[in-house]
Amino acid sequence: MNIQITNVNMSYKEGQIVSVQVFFQGHDDERTINLSGYVPLTAEEYAGNESIVSLSALVRQNVASRFAEVGESV
Repeated sequence: MNIQITNVNMSYKEGQIVSVQVFFQGHDDERTINLSGYVPLTAEEYAGNESIVSLSALVRQNVASRFAEVGESV
């Protein structure tokens, strides 16, 4: 799955990051599957993962776990 980070929105309170939304688009190699959305992160999850490579990995993990949850409930 090819993931592209399209935007990162941060919420601040008193000069400190409170939460982060990582917006993304993704598709498989054949472009038969497309997805987009955002992954909410806490300030702690974001800290140390600011690079695009790290954020992409977090998005992949989050999307995979959400699909696993959906599969379990079907």
